Amino acid sequence: MQMRQWPTLLLIVACSLSIMAIVTLSDHIPLWLNIAALAVLLVLHSSLQHEVLHGHPFRHAILNESLVFVPFGIFISYRRFRDTHLQHHIDEYITDPYEDPESQYMDPAVWHRLPVALQLLLKVNGTLSGRLVLGPLVSLVFFYRADIRLLVQRNRDVINAYQMHLAGLLIWCLFLFFYGALPVWAYLLACYMSLSLLGVRTYLEHQAHQKVQGRTVIIEDRGLLAFLFLYNNFHLVHHVFPKAPWYRLPAMYKAQKDYFLLLNEGYCYPNYRSIIVRYFFRRKEPIAHPLSRVSKPAS
Repeated sequence: MQMRQWPTLLLIVACSLSIMAIVTLSDHIPLWLNIAALAVLLVLHSSLQHEVLHGHPFRHAILNESLVFVPFGIFISYRRFRDTHLQHHIDEYITDPYEDPESQYMDPAVWHRLPVALQLLLKVNGTLSGRLVLGPLVSLVFFYRADIRLLVQRNRDVINAYQMHLAGLLIWCLFLFFYGALPVWAYLLACYMSLSLLGVRTYLEHQAHQKVQGRTVIIEDRGLLAFLFLYNNFHLVHHVFPKAPWYRLPAMYKAQKDYFLLLNEGYCYPNYRSIIVRYFFRRKEPIAHPLSRVSKPAS
């Protein structure tokens, strides 16, 4: 491990120990503060999982996975997150409803066949406020629907991913059973809230655009949310240099700001506050993919 990777390793250790401390010391902390602090730490842990899947802090994938495979956030398998996210990094497929697992768009033909009630639900989810309240539920339903289909098809990688997830979940549940003092409902609420906060990061990371690099955003924020997201708000920088560690992204953007803004044709926001003000009660884009050329459904 190169010395420059110590910040990631130390942050993983600090975040994991902090989560364990909160759930074991919850009798001494006001419940509302406990839930809020846990939600924030779970966001940070998810961001650290994102760092790990891109090859940090060690060169060995198994060693990296051992640091984050315990699912503190309960709902998402690390390996499924890893595999779907790396598929998302095939840049020419970004936003494609079929090829990009993280696309927020739907094939227009599919969209127009949906029941009106479901269309209305997804339209509400298309606002930032809807994403905070409904987003985790909607995303989990779509995520698990796709994975259940793969499990039924006996996809070996998916089966292995969930076996590892259940093993990590068993370890964590045993820890909570013997040492945890937080009510189950409060812990699950914190997990849901962490997914809501992560929805702020993913809300407009990508847009439909004919130019590949024009699909990925830059948000020039360096505040608390930016740190919790490990500066993934400089998202174009991350996509151009996916192996760059989180703490280098702001400086890399500053050094070549004009280049990156030219590359994505100015798809940029000054901070998360401007996004919240602008899109809290309005949708950024239609849910049906606005470009006509989308992939055909897989057989």
